[in-house]
Amino acid sequence: MWTCSLPNGTGRGEDPPLCQHFPLVLSVCSLLYLVVGVPVGLGCNALLVLVNLQDQRGMTMPDVYFLNMAVAGLVLSALAPAHLLGPSASGWALWGFGSELHVTLLVLFNVCSLVTMYSTALLSLDYYIERALPRSYMASVYNTRHVCGFVWGGALLTSFSSLIFYVCSHVAAGVAECAQMRHTQAADAIVVVVGYLVPGLAVLHALVLISRVRKEDTPLDRDSGRLDPSVHRLLVATVCTQFGLWTPHYLTLLGHTVLALRGKPVDGQQLGMLLFAKDVSRFLAFASSSVTPLLYHCIDRSFPGKLRRLLKKVRCGRQSCSTDQAGLQQVLA
Repeated sequence: MWTCSLPNGTGRGEDPPLCQHFPLVLSVCSLLYLVVGVPVGLGCNALLVLVNLQDQRGMTMPDVYFLNMAVAGLVLSALAPAHLLGPSASGWALWGFGSELHVTLLVLFNVCSLVTMYSTALLSLDYYIERALPRSYMASVYNTRHVCGFVWGGALLTSFSSLIFYVCSHVAAGVAECAQMRHTQAADAIVVVVGYLVPGLAVLHALVLISRVRKEDTPLDRDSGRLDPSVHRLLVATVCTQFGLWTPHYLTLLGHTVLALRGKPVDGQQLGMLLFAKDVSRFLAFASSSVTPLLYHCIDRSFPGKLRRLLKKVRCGRQSCSTDQAGLQQVLA
């Protein structure tokens, strides 16, 4: 069961009224997500990846970014059971805070969060470029694929610095190299600034520019090579979903860092509430891995056609479907 008390039971007094009911609700939601959300996230993200990889020539710039987010969503969905069975869920915990598995899961979680947020930010910026300069090489599929590669590399490099702080917080104090790096708050501050503030400002700037471009009716708006109008709805829905579900996670990290910088001892009850808020925010972050592919499946107009081609290719197997169609046309003739 989830709880507001500290993991080692050092909390004083009774739990506040908020902590008497919400932990049970969160436990039920976590189990439902474990039974329903994780399979849906794995299935929808895998389908999104397969549909776009089998039709790489037909991929557009948004498809590349959603493919990138789908890969991160697959990793998040795979990490969710380990988190739900971790030390926060004290009733069924299978591993502890001090294990290497805990550090590994945190680093992978941070990598996926960085990839998701920066993919959303770059999707917004490239959509503006495509609106302002249609058929521009700057927002081409070729460049987008290389940009996504840099996103994963940058996420790994950023998470490596956080990994150092996390590792030093778990090793003995006698290690000279870790003597001054035993506080995970520094790693949380790095993740908040790099993983939330920077892409957040980029998205706000892109949305302002997009709103200005949409107000201007130009002959380019009737260009047949422009992106489908449904991409704008998909962009807005994705930005609102990703930032809506990830903002609580980064706010709890920021609150943890601020409390640590104050230098004052934190009451056990307040610390327990902070840990409970962190668990709630991380649950919402995991839920984003299932919601985003569903938005893509429902809003993107090209997805049904790609899915039909994939199913047709699976039914045909190794034989070429085009050969069968040619034989059928000869018979009809």
